[in-house]
Amino acid sequence: MLTMKFFIETFGCQMNVYDSELVTGILIKNGYEQISNINKADILFLNTCAIREKAVERVIHKMEQYAHLKKKGDLKIAGVLGCIPQYSSDRLKKELPFIDILSGPDNYDKLPQMISECLKNKKIQENLELNEEQNYDDILPFIKNKFSSFVTIMRGCNNFCSYCVVPYVRGRERSRSAGSILRETSDAVSKGITEITLLGQNVNSYKSEGVSFPALLEKVSEIEGLKRLRFATSHPKDISDELIKVTAENKKICKHLHLPFQAGSNEVLKRMNRGYTKDEYLIKIENIRNSIPEIALTTDTIVGFPDETEEDFLQTLEVIEQAGFDNSFMFIYSEREHTYAKKNFKDNISKKIKSERLKKVAELQKKIGLEQIGNDVGKTKEILVESVSKKRKTEMMGRTGQNRIVIFESDDTIKAGDYINVHITGAEGVSLFGEIRN
Repeated sequence: MLTMKFFIETFGCQMNVYDSELVTGILIKNGYEQISNINKADILFLNTCAIREKAVERVIHKMEQYAHLKKKGDLKIAGVLGCIPQYSSDRLKKELPFIDILSGPDNYDKLPQMISECLKNKKIQENLELNEEQNYDDILPFIKNKFSSFVTIMRGCNNFCSYCVVPYVRGRERSRSAGSILRETSDAVSKGITEITLLGQNVNSYKSEGVSFPALLEKVSEIEGLKRLRFATSHPKDISDELIKVTAENKKICKHLHLPFQAGSNEVLKRMNRGYTKDEYLIKIENIRNSIPEIALTTDTIVGFPDETEEDFLQTLEVIEQAGFDNSFMFIYSEREHTYAKKNFKDNISKKIKSERLKKVAELQKKIGLEQIGNDVGKTKEILVESVSKKRKTEMMGRTGQNRIVIFESDDTIKAGDYINVHITGAEGVSLFGEIRN
């Protein structure tokens, strides 16, 4: 019997990227072969994100583009994985009637069985159970990148921000054992990985068998061969003095922190159920900068939340000014089923006002971000080389420990995965430019 070939396409956050590697590891272990050409695949999976309506629409549109492969018979199985099946399975079955498999994030280990049943019975296979014991502790993901990788340390979320669907599609928060995390990280490093990013919806609240998140960082950093350690995402209400201290003192931990503030108004933050005030957030930013002067900060921002006034919005701009972020993921509020905001607040800000506010946030962030990264001009920074530059083949790009992009003129001796010193000569947009230094 010929080996069945699968193709997987990933949408959404870093955790989805990790989950796709997890699925790949499971399928390869069960005798399937991964390929990069969709036209030669027997099995297609889209691993999806439901955080915003546009993300859902994008996935449905993408799967519709692949429908002809199913009709021709070249594609035996088409499936949707991740948060969208968990969020809206009925919609998927209605708009994509040719779908064969729907699986939520807690059921990837069942995929080989679901594939077999689907081929045998020619009926749609669904497994959308939330399993709050599922951590995939004993399953190693298939690592594609040769120098940088993700390790999920916890799954689910307990925060229940009023706008967010994550607790409803990924379940409640649960931490992996420190031992399983260390085993997975050691395995990745043994395969040539030198940079690891620890992932969780709120890494600050990690705790397993008495091991806190700062303690876990220390343990992971001790793995021989690991050069850089990153983590995401942090929740402002749970940033501890211990975490700041460990980040400041441990040389392997990158001096970059992603700390979503979402909105500047206390009234909006309260309706969002974020658990902190504007002043509390800014005090934490000040403490972080005092302890780690070289820190680079990035964030998330939402505009147009229900009942957001112009004064509320101006306070969001004030936080951007005062915090000095390198960059921000900026979003217009998107109503999501199941959430508290959808059930209790009217989405009463017009699309026009939302768009205008998003534009103002983007313009201010562009200005502030350029000022922040511009502080590196004249300095020599160690970067991890990632790839050839998108614009010029003679240039390559990499990132500093602060997660700042650096573009530089390359030579034949440099390859992805190398650590090199680059003297920063300029800054433009969100990128730094420099020259190699020995």
